[in-house]
Amino acid sequence: MASSALASNFPVFIKKDGDLSAFPSLAPSFHVQKTKKRNSREIVSVMAPQQSPRSPSTTGSVKTAMTMTEKILARASEKPQLSPGDNVWVNVDILMTHDVCGPGSFAIFKKEFGEKAKVWDRDKIIVIPDHYIFTNDERANRNVDTLREYCIEQNIKYFYDIKDLGNFKANPDYKGVCHVALAQEGHCRPGEVLLGTDSHTCTAGAFGQFATGIGITDAGFVLGTGKSLLKVPPTLRFVMDGEMPNYLLAKDLILQIIGEISVSGATYKSMEFVGSTVESLTMEERMTLCNMVIEAGGKNGVIPPDSTTHKYLEDKTSLPYEPVYSDAQARFLSEYRFDVSNLEPLVAKPHSPDKRALARECKDVKIDRVYIGSCTGGKTEDFLSAAKVFHASGKKVKVPTFLVPATHKVWMDIYSLPVPGCGGKTCSQIFEEAGCDTPASPSCSACMGGPRDTYARMNEPQVCVSTTNRNFPGRMGHKEGQVYLASPYTAAASALRGYVSDPREFLQ
Repeated sequence: MASSALASNFPVFIKKDGDLSAFPSLAPSFHVQKTKKRNSREIVSVMAPQQSPRSPSTTGSVKTAMTMTEKILARASEKPQLSPGDNVWVNVDILMTHDVCGPGSFAIFKKEFGEKAKVWDRDKIIVIPDHYIFTNDERANRNVDTLREYCIEQNIKYFYDIKDLGNFKANPDYKGVCHVALAQEGHCRPGEVLLGTDSHTCTAGAFGQFATGIGITDAGFVLGTGKSLLKVPPTLRFVMDGEMPNYLLAKDLILQIIGEISVSGATYKSMEFVGSTVESLTMEERMTLCNMVIEAGGKNGVIPPDSTTHKYLEDKTSLPYEPVYSDAQARFLSEYRFDVSNLEPLVAKPHSPDKRALARECKDVKIDRVYIGSCTGGKTEDFLSAAKVFHASGKKVKVPTFLVPATHKVWMDIYSLPVPGCGGKTCSQIFEEAGCDTPASPSCSACMGGPRDTYARMNEPQVCVSTTNRNFPGRMGHKEGQVYLASPYTAAASALRGYVSDPREFLQ
């Protein structure tokens, strides 16, 4: 069974200290021995013994240590101190919306603030059409037209419009998938608060900022005031150490975590990722890690900014920013520690992101198609990874393989960047040699199903290996379709064999 293999090969420890983590002199030291797990959901847990109450300070106020998320929200709410459970009004640095939720957000804004009301700050509102773009569906097209009307009326500075649906390159402002475009266009900065009308807004936490999804009612209020009422979440800390094997990607790491804690294990909690493995990840891989915290129920995901973060931002933003970091004695609800060197390539079986399994143990699952794309798995490095597997095999794919770049920039990279170790060939050349579909116009495409004429939508009850983020019934189209979530490595290997496959066959 996959679960037994995971339990023995990838030990996980949780330390629950309650509030004692803030007072090291009171916190006992622990040494947790690895134990045999009777099932993959069982987690080793140690509770600190009860201590006598600590006398209140008599020397004035004592500042309590805070986590990254608590510090960001404290700054944004102009409070010196915050704790989990506090409800505060925060000043929003960036509000993002797209074609699915934008029209409703603006409609609520006008209803509540008046037909002639102006948004609180036109420079802090980012509007990115990306979901249902390349379709003949009249209602989907109407959403983009409605967005355009609002943005012209409000003189929104950052509206990435598209008018010519027949040739995305004819639209100089069009970008593609909002979460990737936000980063590429310099709208993500450490220490800030970024809210978006999309659950995967948490992707931006990779930059060391508080980023989370909100509904259109909240967005309508932010449009008018620049403020939002938020409850401070407690923080789960994930410490990942060990050298990353060359057959793993960040997608494997987040699938492991979700499989361990379940799709509700981080409900309304912040997920902070640290450790030597995290520090070794590129920005795009960190974005993958934070992107799927919502699949665990997380309020937000966050990674401490470092030199990798600052280098990425050098040519993308000229605005000043101030990073924050968790205090050494910050309180964490739980801490999970992983030795990444022991992890194997993973998939999430239908129909839930927490149905974790080893890719090699699903080798008898015959598939009908492979999909490489989305905010999770459609970035430049995702395509470089897939191309690496195709080139190593020297073979053609055995099932239709759909490629959907997240943004216009990613599309250009596919055609221009040489794949390392592949003799100067670009992704596009390797994909063509492998028999993949021609890279499509950048958008969310089939990740969320969409209108029936959406490119690569599952209109039949097929089995698909996908680099996307959700595999619920009907997510990619047909309600009886089966989606296996996987990394670009595993997706490419599966395309070559026609079965769910472990990429080590081609990478070692």
